[in-house]
Amino acid sequence: MNKSESVTEIAKALAKFQQEVKQPFKDADNPFFKSKYVPLESVVESINMIAPKLGLSFTQWALNDDNGRVGVATLLLHESGEFIEYDPVFMTAEKNTPQGAGSLITYLKRYTLSAIFGITSDQDDDGNASSQNDAKPNKASDKQLDLITKLLKGDSDRLNKMLAYYKVKDLTQLSAAQASATIKKLQGQS
Repeated sequence: MNKSESVTEIAKALAKFQQEVKQPFKDADNPFFKSKYVPLESVVESINMIAPKLGLSFTQWALNDDNGRVGVATLLLHESGEFIEYDPVFMTAEKNTPQGAGSLITYLKRYTLSAIFGITSDQDDDGNASSQNDAKPNKASDKQLDLITKLLKGDSDRLNKMLAYYKVKDLTQLSAAQASATIKKLQGQS
């Protein structure tokens, strides 16, 4: 990851974004997994409804690595001049065709933007809980918790400060939004 010397303004803008973002509807079907997901257009639309007024913008580009894998890189920008350039994500296309590469690029763009902006772009594993009327926040995923643990690098002081900040006893009590905000903060300080 490459970033500007300071990320103070971009961090403030991302925190405000997280407070205001409306999660898009999962209205596209994945017949292979028999689930729903948010298409790239809806992810971008959800971001563009709030990000510009907070001074945030992004750009993404496709690239290949030395092994011929397809990748996508993302640059997050703030009107202050601050930026975070995320490392490219590379994968091998299922089919070695222009359509296979294009499909993979779209997939990588969607997942990268979703991760950076905290957009939930896939169907929650616990779909029944979200249909009940008692609005409990989505719990942090195992993937989020594993990444937080990795980013903390065994620093128990930072862990304890984070738990105290969120008023929880352990990581498993974090909501998905809290975990997402924590990951962004830890990545910004790395």
